[in-house]
Amino acid sequence: MKTMYFPSKKALIAKLLCASAMAFPGVSAAQEKEAINIGLNVSWPGFSFLEVARQKGLAGDHDLNLTIFEDPLGGHAALAAGQIDVYLSTAEYTPFAIERGTDTVLVSHLNISYGVDKVLIAKDMTAEDLKGQKVGAPQAYIGEILMGMWLDKEGLTTDDVEWVNLNADEAVGPVMSGDLAAAYMYEPWVTRVLENLDTAKIAADTAEPYYLDTGIFMDAMYMNKKFIEEQRQAAMDMVMARFDALQYWHDNTAEVNQLFSDYLQWPVADIESVVGTNGKYLDDGLYMLDFNETARICGALDGEPPHGIEQDSIIQSVTRTNEWWVKLGLMDEVQDAAKGVDCSLISDLVDSGYRQSMSAR
Repeated sequence: MKTMYFPSKKALIAKLLCASAMAFPGVSAAQEKEAINIGLNVSWPGFSFLEVARQKGLAGDHDLNLTIFEDPLGGHAALAAGQIDVYLSTAEYTPFAIERGTDTVLVSHLNISYGVDKVLIAKDMTAEDLKGQKVGAPQAYIGEILMGMWLDKEGLTTDDVEWVNLNADEAVGPVMSGDLAAAYMYEPWVTRVLENLDTAKIAADTAEPYYLDTGIFMDAMYMNKKFIEEQRQAAMDMVMARFDALQYWHDNTAEVNQLFSDYLQWPVADIESVVGTNGKYLDDGLYMLDFNETARICGALDGEPPHGIEQDSIIQSVTRTNEWWVKLGLMDEVQDAAKGVDCSLISDLVDSGYRQSMSAR
Protein backbone atom coordinates (compact mmCIF):
# COMPACT_ATOMS: atom_id res chain seq x y z
CA MET A 1 0.00 0.00 0.00
CA LYS A 2 1.33 3.43 -0.81
CA THR A 3 1.01 6.29 1.63
CA MET A 4 1.46 9.80 0.29
CA TYR A 5 1.48 13.08 2.15
CA PHE A 6 0.86 16.37 0.35
CA PRO A 7 2.33 19.52 1.94
CA SER A 8 0.46 21.82 -0.43
CA LYS A 9 -2.98 20.85 -1.70
CA LYS A 10 -3.27 23.89 -3.96
CA ALA A 11 0.12 23.13 -5.52
CA LEU A 12 -1.19 19.66 -6.34
CA ILE A 13 -4.21 21.09 -8.14
CA ALA A 14 -2.14 23.63 -10.07
CA LYS A 15 0.40 21.04 -11.16
CA LEU A 16 -2.19 18.64 -12.47
CA LEU A 17 -4.25 21.26 -14.22
CA CYS A 18 -1.22 22.57 -16.11
CA ALA A 19 -0.50 19.16 -17.61
CA SER A 20 -1.48 20.20 -21.14
CA ALA A 21 1.65 18.70 -22.68
CA MET A 22 1.26 15.30 -21.07
CA ALA A 23 0.65 12.19 -23.14
CA PHE A 24 -1.92 9.69 -22.00
CA PRO A 25 -1.95 6.00 -22.91
CA GLY A 26 -4.77 4.96 -25.18
CA VAL A 27 -5.49 8.45 -26.49
CA SER A 28 -3.92 8.90 -29.92
CA ALA A 29 -3.68 12.14 -31.85
CA ALA A 30 -5.04 10.57 -34.99
CA GLN A 31 -7.42 7.73 -35.65
CA GLU A 32 -8.21 5.90 -38.88
CA LYS A 33 -11.74 7.25 -38.49
CA GLU A 34 -12.57 10.45 -36.69
CA ALA A 35 -13.08 9.21 -33.14
CA ILE A 36 -14.67 10.62 -30.04
CA ASN A 37 -12.04 10.30 -27.31
CA ILE A 38 -13.62 9.47 -23.97
CA GLY A 39 -12.01 9.26 -20.56
CA LEU A 40 -13.13 7.40 -17.43
CA ASN A 41 -11.53 8.71 -14.28
CA VAL A 42 -11.24 5.27 -12.62
CA SER A 43 -12.44 1.72 -13.23
CA TRP A 44 -16.06 2.06 -12.18
CA PRO A 45 -19.39 0.69 -13.48
CA GLY A 46 -21.08 4.09 -13.24
CA PHE A 47 -18.58 5.56 -15.70
CA SER A 48 -18.69 2.65 -18.15
CA PHE A 49 -21.97 3.08 -20.02
CA LEU A 50 -20.31 4.49 -23.12
CA GLU A 51 -18.47 1.18 -23.39
CA VAL A 52 -21.93 -0.41 -23.56
CA ALA A 53 -22.79 2.09 -26.29
CA ARG A 54 -19.60 1.19 -28.15
CA GLN A 55 -20.16 -2.56 -27.96
CA LYS A 56 -23.89 -2.43 -28.72
CA GLY A 57 -23.71 0.03 -31.59
CA LEU A 58 -25.61 2.77 -29.78
CA ALA A 59 -23.34 5.64 -30.80
CA GLY A 60 -24.40 5.93 -34.43
CA ASP A 61 -21.49 6.45 -36.81
CA HIS A 62 -19.12 7.56 -34.09
CA ASP A 63 -15.99 5.59 -33.25
CA LEU A 64 -15.70 5.65 -29.46
CA ASN A 65 -12.17 5.48 -28.09
CA LEU A 66 -12.29 4.91 -24.32
CA THR A 67 -9.43 5.29 -21.85
CA ILE A 68 -9.52 4.49 -18.13
CA PHE A 69 -7.14 6.88 -16.38
CA GLU A 70 -7.14 5.58 -12.79
CA ASP A 71 -6.20 9.18 -12.03
CA PRO A 72 -9.16 11.55 -11.69
CA LEU A 73 -7.20 14.80 -11.84
CA GLY A 74 -4.99 13.52 -14.65
CA GLY A 75 -8.11 12.82 -16.69
CA HIS A 76 -9.37 16.34 -16.09
CA ALA A 77 -6.01 17.68 -17.26
CA ALA A 78 -6.33 15.63 -20.46
CA LEU A 79 -9.84 17.00 -21.03
CA ALA A 80 -8.65 20.57 -20.50
CA ALA A 81 -5.85 19.99 -23.00
CA GLY A 82 -8.25 18.64 -25.61
CA GLN A 83 -6.65 15.18 -25.57
CA ILE A 84 -10.05 13.73 -24.76
CA ASP A 85 -13.45 15.15 -25.71
CA VAL A 86 -15.68 13.64 -23.04
CA TYR A 87 -14.85 12.72 -19.44
CA LEU A 88 -16.88 10.63 -17.03
CA SER A 89 -16.05 11.59 -13.47
CA THR A 90 -17.50 12.69 -10.18
CA ALA A 91 -19.17 16.08 -10.09
CA GLU A 92 -17.15 17.81 -7.39
CA TYR A 93 -14.39 19.00 -9.74
CA THR A 94 -16.35 21.80 -11.43
CA PRO A 95 -15.29 24.67 -9.11
CA PHE A 96 -11.62 23.94 -9.84
CA ALA A 97 -12.28 24.14 -13.59
CA ILE A 98 -13.97 27.52 -13.12
CA GLU A 99 -11.16 28.87 -10.96
CA ARG A 100 -8.50 27.77 -13.45
CA GLY A 101 -10.47 28.95 -16.49
CA THR A 102 -10.07 25.62 -18.27
CA ASP A 103 -11.93 24.70 -21.46
CA THR A 104 -14.16 22.19 -19.67
CA VAL A 105 -17.78 22.19 -18.55
CA LEU A 106 -20.16 19.93 -16.68
CA VAL A 107 -22.90 18.95 -19.14
CA SER A 108 -24.94 16.35 -17.25
CA HIS A 109 -25.32 14.57 -13.97
CA LEU A 110 -25.52 10.79 -14.43
CA ASN A 111 -26.22 9.06 -11.14
CA ILE A 112 -26.50 9.71 -7.44
CA SER A 113 -24.26 8.16 -4.83
CA TYR A 114 -27.05 6.38 -2.94
CA GLY A 115 -24.87 5.16 -0.10
CA VAL A 116 -22.03 3.66 -2.16
CA ASP A 117 -19.57 6.25 -0.78
CA LYS A 118 -18.84 5.86 2.91
CA VAL A 119 -16.60 6.78 5.78
CA LEU A 120 -15.49 3.73 7.77
CA ILE A 121 -13.95 3.82 11.21
CA ALA A 122 -11.71 0.98 12.31
CA LYS A 123 -13.37 0.83 15.73
CA ASP A 124 -16.08 2.65 17.63
CA MET A 125 -14.65 5.93 18.89
CA THR A 126 -15.70 9.42 19.86
CA ALA A 127 -14.70 12.60 18.08
CA GLU A 128 -12.27 13.30 20.92
CA ASP A 129 -10.66 9.89 20.36
CA LEU A 130 -10.19 10.70 16.69
CA LYS A 131 -8.05 13.77 17.34
CA GLY A 132 -4.48 13.26 16.22
CA GLN A 133 -5.34 10.00 14.45
CA LYS A 134 -4.69 9.22 10.77
CA VAL A 135 -7.61 9.33 8.36
CA GLY A 136 -7.44 8.33 4.71
CA ALA A 137 -9.16 9.93 1.73
CA PRO A 138 -8.07 11.07 -1.75
CA GLN A 139 -7.40 14.77 -1.83
CA ALA A 140 -9.17 17.09 -4.28
CA TYR A 141 -11.71 14.36 -4.93
CA ILE A 142 -15.17 13.36 -3.73
CA GLY A 143 -13.68 11.41 -0.82
CA GLU A 144 -12.16 14.54 0.67
CA ILE A 145 -15.52 16.31 0.71
CA LEU A 146 -17.29 13.34 2.34
CA MET A 147 -14.57 12.94 4.94
CA GLY A 148 -14.50 16.69 5.53
CA MET A 149 -18.26 16.91 5.94
CA TRP A 150 -18.24 13.99 8.38
CA LEU A 151 -15.44 15.51 10.45
CA ASP A 152 -17.29 18.82 10.50
CA LYS A 153 -20.46 17.07 11.64
CA GLU A 154 -18.45 15.52 14.48
CA GLY A 155 -17.13 18.93 15.52
CA LEU A 156 -13.66 18.42 14.04
CA THR A 157 -11.61 20.08 11.32
CA THR A 158 -9.02 18.55 9.03
CA ASP A 159 -6.36 20.13 11.26
CA ASP A 160 -7.51 17.89 14.11
CA VAL A 161 -6.44 14.73 12.26
CA GLU A 162 -3.45 13.51 10.26
CA TRP A 163 -4.58 13.31 6.64
CA VAL A 164 -3.29 10.51 4.42
CA ASN A 165 -3.94 10.78 0.68
CA LEU A 166 -5.28 7.33 -0.25
CA ASN A 167 -7.85 6.00 -2.69
CA ALA A 168 -10.45 3.57 -1.42
CA ASP A 169 -8.60 0.43 -2.52
CA GLU A 170 -5.34 1.72 -1.06
CA ALA A 171 -6.94 2.36 2.33
CA VAL A 172 -8.11 -1.23 2.90
CA GLY A 173 -4.77 -2.53 4.22
CA PRO A 174 -4.05 0.43 6.54
CA VAL A 175 -7.56 0.22 8.02
CA MET A 176 -7.22 -3.53 8.56
CA SER A 177 -3.81 -3.11 10.19
CA GLY A 178 -4.95 -0.31 12.47
CA ASP A 179 -2.74 2.31 10.82
CA LEU A 180 -5.82 4.38 9.87
CA ALA A 181 -8.53 5.30 12.34
CA ALA A 182 -10.98 6.18 9.57
CA ALA A 183 -11.09 6.14 5.78
CA TYR A 184 -13.21 7.05 2.79
CA MET A 185 -14.29 3.95 0.85
CA TYR A 186 -16.81 2.69 -1.65
CA GLU A 187 -17.91 -0.74 -2.76
CA PRO A 188 -16.56 -3.35 -3.10
CA TRP A 189 -13.90 -2.22 -0.62
CA VAL A 190 -16.41 -1.43 2.12
CA THR A 191 -17.61 -5.03 2.17
CA ARG A 192 -14.01 -6.30 2.14
CA VAL A 193 -13.28 -4.47 5.37
CA LEU A 194 -16.56 -5.18 7.15
CA GLU A 195 -16.25 -8.89 6.42
CA ASN A 196 -12.73 -9.08 7.82
CA LEU A 197 -12.57 -6.54 10.64
CA ASP A 198 -15.14 -7.09 13.36
CA THR A 199 -14.57 -3.68 14.98
CA ALA A 200 -15.09 -1.69 11.75
CA LYS A 201 -18.21 0.43 11.51
CA ILE A 202 -19.81 2.73 8.94
CA ALA A 203 -19.67 6.26 10.30
CA ALA A 204 -21.22 8.09 7.34
CA ASP A 205 -22.70 7.28 3.97
CA THR A 206 -24.12 9.28 1.11
CA ALA A 207 -27.63 7.88 1.47
CA GLU A 208 -28.07 9.93 4.64
CA PRO A 209 -30.12 13.08 3.94
CA TYR A 210 -27.33 15.23 5.41
CA TYR A 211 -25.21 14.27 2.39
CA LEU A 212 -27.79 13.11 -0.16
CA ASP A 213 -29.84 16.30 -0.20
CA THR A 214 -26.83 18.47 -1.07
CA GLY A 215 -26.73 17.18 -4.65
CA ILE A 216 -22.93 17.08 -4.37
CA PHE A 217 -22.33 13.35 -4.48
CA MET A 218 -23.00 12.44 -8.11
CA ASP A 219 -21.26 11.06 -11.15
CA ALA A 220 -21.21 13.41 -14.10
CA MET A 221 -20.29 13.95 -17.73
CA TYR A 222 -17.82 16.69 -18.62
CA MET A 223 -16.88 17.89 -22.09
CA ASN A 224 -14.22 20.05 -23.65
CA LYS A 225 -15.76 23.38 -24.70
CA LYS A 226 -14.11 23.35 -28.11
CA PHE A 227 -15.52 19.89 -28.77
CA ILE A 228 -19.02 21.24 -28.07
CA GLU A 229 -18.44 24.31 -30.25
CA GLU A 230 -16.87 22.49 -33.19
CA GLN A 231 -18.78 19.19 -33.07
CA ARG A 232 -22.04 20.08 -31.38
CA GLN A 233 -24.07 17.29 -32.96
CA ALA A 234 -21.45 14.74 -31.89
CA ALA A 235 -21.58 16.17 -28.38
CA MET A 236 -25.36 15.76 -28.31
CA ASP A 237 -24.97 12.25 -29.69
CA MET A 238 -22.62 11.34 -26.81
CA VAL A 239 -25.17 12.44 -24.22
CA MET A 240 -27.90 10.48 -26.00
CA ALA A 241 -25.65 7.43 -26.45
CA ARG A 242 -24.93 7.35 -22.75
CA PHE A 243 -28.64 7.40 -21.85
CA ASP A 244 -29.49 4.90 -24.58
CA ALA A 245 -26.86 2.62 -23.02
CA LEU A 246 -28.53 3.15 -19.65
CA GLN A 247 -31.82 2.01 -21.20
CA TYR A 248 -30.10 -1.06 -22.61
CA TRP A 249 -28.77 -1.85 -19.12
CA HIS A 250 -32.24 -1.41 -17.63
CA ASP A 251 -33.70 -3.83 -20.18
CA ASN A 252 -30.78 -6.31 -20.09
CA THR A 253 -29.29 -5.85 -16.64
CA ALA A 254 -27.62 -9.24 -16.21
CA GLU A 255 -26.05 -9.05 -19.67
CA VAL A 256 -24.64 -5.57 -19.13
CA ASN A 257 -23.41 -6.35 -15.62
CA GLN A 258 -21.43 -9.19 -17.18
CA LEU A 259 -20.16 -6.76 -19.84
CA PHE A 260 -19.02 -4.41 -17.04
CA SER A 261 -17.33 -7.36 -15.33
CA ASP A 262 -15.41 -8.28 -18.47
CA TYR A 263 -14.49 -4.68 -19.26
CA LEU A 264 -13.36 -3.66 -15.77
CA GLN A 265 -12.05 -7.10 -14.74
CA TRP A 266 -14.25 -7.10 -11.65
CA PRO A 267 -16.23 -10.10 -10.40
CA VAL A 268 -19.91 -9.83 -11.33
CA ALA A 269 -20.80 -9.81 -7.62
CA ASP A 270 -18.73 -6.64 -7.18
CA ILE A 271 -20.48 -5.00 -10.13
CA GLU A 272 -23.82 -5.88 -8.57
CA SER A 273 -22.67 -4.42 -5.24
CA VAL A 274 -22.46 -1.04 -7.00
CA VAL A 275 -25.29 -0.96 -9.56
CA GLY A 276 -27.61 -3.74 -8.36
CA THR A 277 -29.73 -6.04 -10.48
CA ASN A 278 -33.06 -4.21 -10.95
CA GLY A 279 -32.02 -1.79 -13.69
CA LYS A 280 -32.38 1.40 -11.66
CA TYR A 281 -30.84 1.64 -8.20
CA LEU A 282 -29.25 -0.20 -5.29
CA ASP A 283 -29.48 0.75 -1.63
CA ASP A 284 -25.90 1.43 -0.51
CA GLY A 285 -24.98 1.65 -4.19
CA LEU A 286 -25.84 3.94 -7.09
CA TYR A 287 -29.16 5.47 -8.12
CA MET A 288 -29.17 5.82 -11.90
CA LEU A 289 -30.76 9.04 -13.08
CA ASP A 290 -32.81 8.56 -16.21
CA PHE A 291 -32.73 11.33 -18.81
CA ASN A 292 -35.90 13.01 -17.57
CA GLU A 293 -34.53 13.21 -14.02
CA THR A 294 -31.25 14.63 -15.30
CA ALA A 295 -33.09 17.18 -17.43
CA ARG A 296 -35.06 18.30 -14.36
CA ILE A 297 -31.85 18.83 -12.41
CA CYS A 298 -30.66 20.96 -15.34
CA GLY A 299 -33.94 22.89 -15.35
CA ALA A 300 -34.72 21.78 -18.90
CA LEU A 301 -37.83 19.77 -18.00
CA ASP A 302 -40.65 20.36 -15.54
CA GLY A 303 -40.98 18.12 -12.51
CA GLU A 304 -39.11 17.29 -9.33
CA PRO A 305 -35.89 15.25 -9.34
CA PRO A 306 -35.58 12.38 -6.83
CA HIS A 307 -34.16 12.21 -3.30
CA GLY A 308 -34.66 15.77 -2.14
CA ILE A 309 -32.74 17.30 -5.03
CA GLU A 310 -34.43 20.43 -6.35
CA GLN A 311 -35.37 21.18 -9.93
CA ASP A 312 -32.83 23.37 -11.75
CA SER A 313 -30.36 22.82 -8.91
CA ILE A 314 -27.24 21.93 -10.87
CA ILE A 315 -25.77 25.41 -10.36
CA GLN A 316 -26.65 25.32 -6.68
CA SER A 317 -24.88 21.98 -6.22
CA VAL A 318 -21.70 23.39 -7.80
CA THR A 319 -21.87 26.37 -5.43
CA ARG A 320 -22.29 24.08 -2.41
CA THR A 321 -19.32 22.05 -3.56
CA ASN A 322 -17.26 25.22 -3.97
CA GLU A 323 -18.18 26.30 -0.44
CA TRP A 324 -16.86 23.01 0.92
CA TRP A 325 -13.62 23.32 -1.05
CA VAL A 326 -13.13 26.75 0.54
CA LYS A 327 -13.86 25.34 3.97
CA LEU A 328 -11.41 22.50 3.39
CA GLY A 329 -8.69 24.89 2.26
CA LEU A 330 -8.38 23.91 -1.42
CA MET A 331 -9.93 27.11 -2.77
CA ASP A 332 -9.89 30.70 -1.59
CA GLU A 333 -13.28 31.91 -2.76
CA VAL A 334 -16.60 30.88 -4.25
CA GLN A 335 -16.67 31.16 -8.03
CA ASP A 336 -19.56 31.92 -10.40
CA ALA A 337 -20.94 28.38 -10.67
CA ALA A 338 -22.75 29.08 -13.95
CA LYS A 339 -19.38 29.40 -15.73
CA GLY A 340 -18.69 25.70 -15.18
CA VAL A 341 -22.02 24.28 -16.35
CA ASP A 342 -23.52 23.88 -19.82
CA CYS A 343 -27.00 22.36 -19.83
CA SER A 344 -27.66 23.40 -23.43
CA LEU A 345 -27.05 19.90 -24.81
CA ILE A 346 -29.65 18.49 -22.42
CA SER A 347 -32.02 21.32 -23.33
CA ASP A 348 -31.58 20.70 -27.04
CA LEU A 349 -32.32 17.02 -26.58
CA VAL A 350 -35.47 17.92 -24.64
CA ASP A 351 -36.50 20.30 -27.43
CA SER A 352 -35.91 17.53 -29.98
CA GLY A 353 -38.40 15.33 -28.12
CA TYR A 354 -35.91 12.96 -26.48
CA ARG A 355 -37.33 11.49 -23.27
CA GLN A 356 -36.52 8.62 -20.95
CA SER A 357 -38.14 7.48 -17.73
CA MET A 358 -37.40 4.19 -16.03
CA SER A 359 -38.23 2.44 -12.78
CA ALA A 360 -36.73 -0.54 -11.03
CA ARG A 361 -37.89 -3.79 -12.54
